[in-house]
Amino acid sequence: MKKPLITTALALSAALVSSTALSADKIKIGVSYPTPTHAWAAGMNWHAEQAEKRLEALHPDIDLVLVNSPDPAAQASALEDLVSVHQIDALVVLPFESEPLTDPVLNVKKSGALITVVDRGLSQPGIEDIYVAGNNPELGRVSAEYMMTRLESGDNIVILRGIPTLIDNERFDAFMETIEGSGINVLDHKHANWNRDDGFEVMQDFLSRFPDIDAVWAQDDDIAIGVVAALEQAERTGDGMFVVGGAGMKETIKGIMDGNTLVPVDVLYPPSMIATAMDVTVAAFKSNGPVAGRYILGATLITSENAESFYFPDSPF
Repeated sequence: MKKPLITTALALSAALVSSTALSADKIKIGVSYPTPTHAWAAGMNWHAEQAEKRLEALHPDIDLVLVNSPDPAAQASALEDLVSVHQIDALVVLPFESEPLTDPVLNVKKSGALITVVDRGLSQPGIEDIYVAGNNPELGRVSAEYMMTRLESGDNIVILRGIPTLIDNERFDAFMETIEGSGINVLDHKHANWNRDDGFEVMQDFLSRFPDIDAVWAQDDDIAIGVVAALEQAERTGDGMFVVGGAGMKETIKGIMDGNTLVPVDVLYPPSMIATAMDVTVAAFKSNGPVAGRYILGATLITSENAESFYFPDSPF
């Protein structure tokens, strides 16, 4: 009776050793990003999870460890765990904030891990091996170029900006440079913090002060939702009024597909960029060619002709 028990114990032990060896052979990639606090970030989280399933199914020896964090301190702690507990070979990180995450990411780099930084750069150059981001100046330029196809010299617009950051400045400065000399009048511009409630309040203020507004650059789809609500409440949606947002929210894209004339286009700032970063990082281990460098994604103008290609109905964004 004892022999089967001994045999079973030896078999279990061998299986555990085999499992440990298999785990040790896997390439472990940590993916760290902020806990979603707004729609774009929720979309990013969804795309990260979809990429994890796809890449692990495609590459059985790849182990992706996804961690989201509610603040910079928690993200710094998560990075420590990814190194000490998971012993990662690479890190894909979208920093909660640049400054407080620079040293923690540098420490991961010192462990020997490949570093891919997404969207928000670190405050010290040269730490990352790969950088993946949207093109903020192009978002401003593409938005302005579209508005110039719809507006004439003497027409009036208002601008709702995001949060006072380098990203916002890059978008705004490129927009203003593009419309320079067009004769389009910018009546005012205010920050609406990439938030629909703030967008509603700022647009209400603009509508109360300016009786003649021909178009609105909202910069962001969440802001644009607030802008549209204010326009509808004030019954100022006629006379060719239109709003240009940005990012690629699914509701906005569905509206474009359905022929929405108030928000006829959108400018892409893809929440799927983290999935792109995960793909490129895996390629660093699987490709026979170099992948290190900067990957700046285009700010595509989404119209009724191409909207279906950017529509992800299962995403929260």
